[in-house]
Amino acid sequence: MNSASPLYLIDASIYIFQAYFSPYNEVSDDQGEDISAIVGFIQFLLSLQRRERPSFGAIAMDNALFTGFRHQLSQDYKSNRELPDENLARQLGLCADSAMALGWPVFASEEFEADDIIGTLAERSRATRPQSHTDGVCIVSRDKDLAQLIKEDSDIMWDYSGNKRRSRAEIEAELGLPTTAIPDYLGLVGDAVDCIAGVPGVGPVKAKALLSHFGDIETMFENLAEVAQLSFRGAKSLASTLSTFEEQALLCKKLATIVREPECCREAFSLVDHQELQLSDPRPVEFAALLREAGLPSGMRQRFERAADALLESRSQ
Repeated sequence: MNSASPLYLIDASIYIFQAYFSPYNEVSDDQGEDISAIVGFIQFLLSLQRRERPSFGAIAMDNALFTGFRHQLSQDYKSNRELPDENLARQLGLCADSAMALGWPVFASEEFEADDIIGTLAERSRATRPQSHTDGVCIVSRDKDLAQLIKEDSDIMWDYSGNKRRSRAEIEAELGLPTTAIPDYLGLVGDAVDCIAGVPGVGPVKAKALLSHFGDIETMFENLAEVAQLSFRGAKSLASTLSTFEEQALLCKKLATIVREPECCREAFSLVDHQELQLSDPRPVEFAALLREAGLPSGMRQRFERAADALLESRSQ
């Protein structure tokens, strides 16, 4: 087993919902119930394990919809989302159980989102991994907000479906800002996907100019008089708008900031060390039972069972 393997942190919801809503992945059980989510997620996970043979990693589930701490800060936050129906909720549970049967540590929280779990696991790994471990964190997601966690040269952001891997340098070249400035950027421009308002009239160009000059929005608000001296169009009148929306901008930054060191948290994800994120051997018997419980068609079930057997065999080589 490679002790210097990257730490693969998987944003499970991305791949579960991608499978659930894809018109190209429609699968039903014997009763006619949709099982596209569990089938698509298992296909993704088996493919990743066969391709990468990871030694360290974790799955982050998103169980904090409408119960997380951000909803206590803003009722508008992710107000465009809906709770999963009974069928999808069942599949989400089977996805978590299947990942564990394939050897992955799985973490979820009612207070913290999957992003926060990933951020905390990355931080815990960096703090507790051996000094000889030079491979960084590989965040498997297409959620651009998670790029704020890419902080070392060896870290990678991997959009698995698009087969696109980006380093910190590549992300920063594309964004025009350090990855650490992403929460500040979203605090100014907002994020319609998560119902984060930002500051009216501040788009990407102005936000980048402001952050390039000030570094972060706290420093900007401490020196608003300097805004008028900047060279972009509308700079002279922007200080007044920023002053009016200071509280909103700071709240939006807080909503967009991924937690890395949760305070007063005793949940499992906040306590693990790097070694505890080592994948265990797949458990084919347990995995096969879950496939039967999910109601997969027999041919598909047998293919997945053979794939799990092959994974177990490859770990012993």
